Amino acid sequence: MDNLTIFTEFLLMDVSGSRELQILQGSIFLVIYLAAVAGNLVTFTIIVIDPHLHFPMYFFMGNLSLIDFGYISVTVPKSITNSLMGHKVISLTACAAQTFLYIFFASAEFFFLVIMSYDRYVAICHPLHYAFTVSPRFCTQASCGSWSSGLVYSAVHTGTMFSHPFTKSNVIHQFFCDVPQIMSISSQTVQFSEFVALALSACFVLLGFVIVFASYVHIFSAVLHMRSVDAQNKALSTCSPQIATLTLFIFSGLFACLGPVSSSPSIQTLLTAMFYSMVSPLVNPIIFSLRNREIKSAVHRMLKKAFQFHRSDFVS
Repeated sequence: MDNLTIFTEFLLMDVSGSRELQILQGSIFLVIYLAAVAGNLVTFTIIVIDPHLHFPMYFFMGNLSLIDFGYISVTVPKSITNSLMGHKVISLTACAAQTFLYIFFASAEFFFLVIMSYDRYVAICHPLHYAFTVSPRFCTQASCGSWSSGLVYSAVHTGTMFSHPFTKSNVIHQFFCDVPQIMSISSQTVQFSEFVALALSACFVLLGFVIVFASYVHIFSAVLHMRSVDAQNKALSTCSPQIATLTLFIFSGLFACLGPVSSSPSIQTLLTAMFYSMVSPLVNPIIFSLRNREIKSAVHRMLKKAFQFHRSDFVS
């Protein structure tokens, strides 16, 4: 026991030791990050400032954009700095904070996707009761509940993973403090405690999936019984962005949970981690913009106002 080493910092390993490839990786991550941040902040800003979008569905979309902004900002900026500066070290406290925020934003996004599926279910299957059911009070309570649930969920799992010191290794074969990598170097006590926490939390996750599945089954059933083709297209156009986002989130989660835990850095592990940590925040604003007519109209109105403002300044 006297020779036991307790690690207080971790090494984030790169795929290649080549300085040129590290700079290339950092540059690629920087481009992806800036694109994701711009897309999510523009979506959030449009929803906030455009009065035509002050409805429950867009309120939840705005929260989702804010979550995606935070989700990608937790891991990627640190990786960019490490790649460009040639650093590999991250402190135990910073790693715990990164893990906490990463789980927090991921779980909050799941809870919001569940609420958004219920919102579309009420809007399409019970349109006459929509204003009463999905009221501003409901939106506020659902939003606070989702953020709070993500906070509790993240605190439980992060507290479990960092409850005991790390003595096996301090090498993380990933560009951020990935949960599977942390579990692989944790003690058996931590691994067992996390297994119990996952088993208990799986009940709540399963309940969320049941709500989502039941909501969309009723939605598609109601759409199929609509006689008007225009009504069907309108209903599907409001659901398709959320379905695409949900599908991407599920596949990202499966990659994160079921992917192999590598004992050495490789291109495969890097691409897998990039998929479940970057693709969703990058693609979601594009999905909202291309598949939602109201958001596209809001973008056009904002660009038109900006053009008229600059034109008036130029003329004056």
